[in-house]
Amino acid sequence: MRLDVITIFPDYLAPLDLSLIGKARREGLIDLRVHDLREHAHDRHRTVDDTPYGGGAGMVMKPEPWGEALDELAASGAEGAVPHLIIPGPGGIPFTQQTARDLAQEPWLAFACGRYEGIDERVYEEAAEGMPVSVISLGDYVLNGGEVAVLAMVEAIARLLPGVIGNEQSLVEESHEDGLLEYPVYTKPAVWRGREVPEILLSGNHGAIAKWRHEQRLQRTAARRPDLLSD
Repeated sequence: MRLDVITIFPDYLAPLDLSLIGKARREGLIDLRVHDLREHAHDRHRTVDDTPYGGGAGMVMKPEPWGEALDELAASGAEGAVPHLIIPGPGGIPFTQQTARDLAQEPWLAFACGRYEGIDERVYEEAAEGMPVSVISLGDYVLNGGEVAVLAMVEAIARLLPGVIGNEQSLVEESHEDGLLEYPVYTKPAVWRGREVPEILLSGNHGAIAKWRHEQRLQRTAARRPDLLSD
């Protein structure tokens, strides 16, 4: 999978060189490229924002740098190939585990990291004429920019790709994979500060353990996310 990120803060994406995602990059499982939007601003100060039409607080990202950056990006792919452009923003559709699974099936994703009050709306409109465009929200809150959301989305998507997670069985019973939260987990020692591991987990009875874990998932989901049990 190819992943491109356009941002005015390329260093913000440095954590993608760490842990399993960094390993996947080094092994060629993902082709992740970070682009500096300011390379497409041609004045002395490399300006990417201006005051909003209609007044109001804050600044808006200018269309010219974004237009150039997206044109260059689209031209860098194989003939006929275009990326699916993802724009993180609080006004978008919610990002869920199913969203991550759907996006993990695509060959090429691009992320546009907005800042300030956002990107000139005409950038969205023009981009949609040449490629799929989705505005996706990490949650019901506002961040200073899209970079944090991109870090989360890229990790959620990339870890689903074949070979990124060493033991792919670990992806099966995670939170949200089947609409429930994950059960509690324990490791050695069996007693820690007077707190004992549930006896059932030491029994060796795998059928009973599976039943206990399912019950724990239902209880945890009911307590923390009852909305997931609405069906």
